[in-house]
Formats: sequence, C-alpha cells, structure tokens
Amino acid sequence: MAAGFISVEGLAKRFPDPGGRGELTVFEDLWFSVAQGEFVCIIGHSGCGKSTILNVLAGLDQASDGAVIVNGKHVTGPSLDRAVIFQGHALMPWMTALGNIELAVSSRFRGKTKAEIRAHAESYVELVHLTESAHKKPAQLSGGMRQRVGIARALSIEPQVLLMDEPFSALDALTRGALQDEVLAIRARTDQTIFMITHDVDEAMLLADRILLMTNGPRARLAEIIENTLPRERSRADLHKHANYYPLRNHLIDFLVTRSRQLAGDGGAHLDPRHPAVVRPALGAAAAATGDGADHPADAAVVAAIRARAR
Repeated sequence: MAAGFISVEGLAKRFPDPGGRGELTVFEDLWFSVAQGEFVCIIGHSGCGKSTILNVLAGLDQASDGAVIVNGKHVTGPSLDRAVIFQGHALMPWMTALGNIELAVSSRFRGKTKAEIRAHAESYVELVHLTESAHKKPAQLSGGMRQRVGIARALSIEPQVLLMDEPFSALDALTRGALQDEVLAIRARTDQTIFMITHDVDEAMLLADRILLMTNGPRARLAEIIENTLPRERSRADLHKHANYYPLRNHLIDFLVTRSRQLAGDGGAHLDPRHPAVVRPALGAAAAATGDGADHPADAAVVAAIRARAR
C-alpha cells in the first residue's frame, strides 16, 4: 500500500468479551491511506467500528494492533493538528458563538494578542455565514447554526486533518443539505483533508472523493475502496443528473444490503487487506452511448439499463 498523508497500517481493535470468553474483535487488519487534500468517507453498518477508527485517528482511543501515521508522525494521542466534529456540537453553553471559536484559537495560537485572536475567530464566523449571530449563546441558536459554529471552531485551529463523525445525522433534511453545501464550499476554498463517517449514501456521493466500505462486524474488514466517478464540481441539485449517479449509488446500496453481510459471513476470506479492491462504478460503453439517461428518470428503459450495468 502506498503511503499517504494519512496512513492506516494493520489497524485492529479488540475489547474484553463481556461473557468472559476472551476478546471481541471489532475490526482487524485495516490498511488504507488518505492523500493530502482528499475527502474520504467510510460507510458500514453499526458495529463495524467506524467511530472507533475515527477515534484512533484522532488519538482519542488506542488501537490493539497496527498504527496510524499522519504527515509522517505516529499518532499516539490527541493533537491540535487533527480536529474532530462530533454528532453533537459540544459547545460551551456559557460562551457566545464567537467566544467558543476564540477559545479554540487561543489554545492553538498562544502567541496571538487578544485582538489577533478576535480577528482570526471572526474570519471563521464569517466563513460559515454566522456574523449576525456571533454574539449569541448556543441556546439562542438553531441546531444547524450550532453545528456551523462547531465546524468554524474546528477549522479555526487550521488543522492538518478534519475528522467528522456523522455531524449532520441529527438535523432535518433541509438543514443537513445546507450544511453539506457549506462543507463543499469550505473544502473548495481550503483544500482541507477530511475523513468522515456517514450512514447516508447520497451524502457520501456528494462529498467524498473516495468511499471506504466496511463489512459487517464483529471482525469487520475493509472490503472495497470506491472511487467517486461523479464530476468533482457537483451539487445536491444536479447530483442525480450525472450519468454515473445510478451505477455508483446502486453499487453502494447493493454492498450495504447484501454483500457486506455475505463477506462478513465467510470471515473476509476472499479479501486482501493490504490491497482492498478499488472500484470505479461507471456506465459501460453501450449504456453511455444511450445518452444521459439519469437526466430523464421517467425513461424506464434507460434507467433499467443503467441499473443493470451497476449490479
């Protein structure tokens, strides 16, 4: 496996079995890398260890075996070079939105004056379009606005890596969509390296450059690495119009519904942990020649052809 900006090498996590029968292996023998400036999502059913993987990358948990290397340094604990955005906003309730961000900035940049800290924090408040709410406390903000503050706080320390643990899962669809757009815009401006957990197939397709697919736990493995074949300049509004939308989406759903369980059933015997299958779901030549069938979902014959080639 070629080394990347983030390199995960032979990672495994085991816990004592509550029944006293040795150890429970959550996942094992994980090998993958993330390039600098890349956005990678990981998808798998509950119990496959996604959050544990993210916590190990953050330095908040220790692996039982293997190593995580970020920018040439072995991860042994938390670092301001790796910022985490959790499902909950985790803001200080007695501080304003701006105050929460200033706290992070002052922790990261200890040599800055108060005026410099304020200016730095204000620039990130503006980045997430919360200037008018900067002096409100979390209780005065909507759920989506609190998550925006959390994103701004994480970005304000200028981390090398942004780790996101289903940060939009508790939000309504409209707010979630708006924040996804926000992340896309921020990523385009900053070229941030991002590793994100999600259960939402469409969210992964919208945001990620590559999608990691985990088999079911326990003893979960990395089964496939999916290269996103949709154009990099994509949006929620036109996602379904791209010709490769159905092949990509159907491949992901087929894995989650069927193959993740099948692969777990045989213990991952057919998987090569050091060289996971790299898949580029795309239209075959014949289907591509029929035109942009995804632009016309009412054309059942075209859509059926696209879906058939995705299976």
